[in-house]
Amino acid sequence: MSAGFQRARRPEQIEARRTAILAAARELLAQRPVAEVSLRELACHVGLAKSNVLRYFDSREAIFLEVLDSSWTAWLDDLTFGQPPGPPFAREERIAGTIAATLAGRRLLCELISAMAPVLERNISVDFARGFKHRAAANLERLASLVRAAVPDLSAEAARVFARSVVVVVSGAWPYANPTEAVALATAETGGAPGFEAVVAENLTNLLAGLVARGR
Repeated sequence: MSAGFQRARRPEQIEARRTAILAAARELLAQRPVAEVSLRELACHVGLAKSNVLRYFDSREAIFLEVLDSSWTAWLDDLTFGQPPGPPFAREERIAGTIAATLAGRRLLCELISAMAPVLERNISVDFARGFKHRAAANLERLASLVRAAVPDLSAEAARVFARSVVVVVSGAWPYANPTEAVALATAETGGAPGFEAVVAENLTNLLAGLVARGR
């Protein structure tokens, strides 16, 4: 696999190699869950040895966090809150529902968010962690700004609390709504459970309404 490997030395060569690795990761993650995609398989998919992939990224987890970062940014690029507010709490329901619906349509983003803290952030260097966390903070600030623009009576800090809570809610709701086959069968036998979009919408509506009511 590495017999014909030539190390990228110029910045544009390095960037091209990194781009190819990230594209391969997205292709594999579109087919299977994060836990089922190994560094070895990723290296084979892009046509490199594992050791050569690690010349460009700290680890398998760092690659997936880069994919998460770009997926999160792409979601924010498309996120809008249109219509004017209606009856009491209609505004909060609309915003929460929009976030839930748009996230439900982005399986990869939701899966990576749910894997971020318990799995992906466990095998990265301090330098990579700093860069990733700075980008994540910028994305959260951007989400907070979008929400505050739609809810002007929300304070800047309350909007940040809401944005951070979106990550927490998605982290818990995604695995809950995507159980193993055995758990899904057992859950169905006990009456079933609400889906991902419904769980996220309900929790975010309550949170946003509570923040507004508290005048935070």
